[in-house]
Amino acid sequence: MFKLARNYSARPPEEWAPLFYRILQNRIRDGQRRRQVRNRFFAWLPGASAREDEVDPVETAPADEAGAVERLMANEALGRLEQSIAQLPARQQEAFMLRALGGFDVAQTASAMGCSEGSVKTHYSRAVHTLRAELGDAW
Repeated sequence: MFKLARNYSARPPEEWAPLFYRILQNRIRDGQRRRQVRNRFFAWLPGASAREDEVDPVETAPADEAGAVERLMANEALGRLEQSIAQLPARQQEAFMLRALGGFDVAQTASAMGCSEGSVKTHYSRAVHTLRAELGDAW
């Protein structure tokens, strides 16, 4: 945000929101590209399915058994959600992340994605439909 203010301070304030959303969109796409390249590169290595940043559920489990089971189930459900989101097409991922997780409304999401509001509704609806079909009643 500081770079945005520093580099575009001469522009009128009404141009800042579209600029911010475009920068956000580009950063999301850059991250997706990086992840795809990393996955392609490391896929052939033995043990590549075990990510280094994964936390062992036993180490993070609370002391009481009931809480441990609930937390483990929540972590597994979240993992399934993340995997399902990763399998969505990029535009559906983007629409879902901005709307469901980012709390953006349709107009803000359309501005961020650089498309029409109808397109946002379509991408979001398809993403939700796919996720519901894959995850069932868990979400």
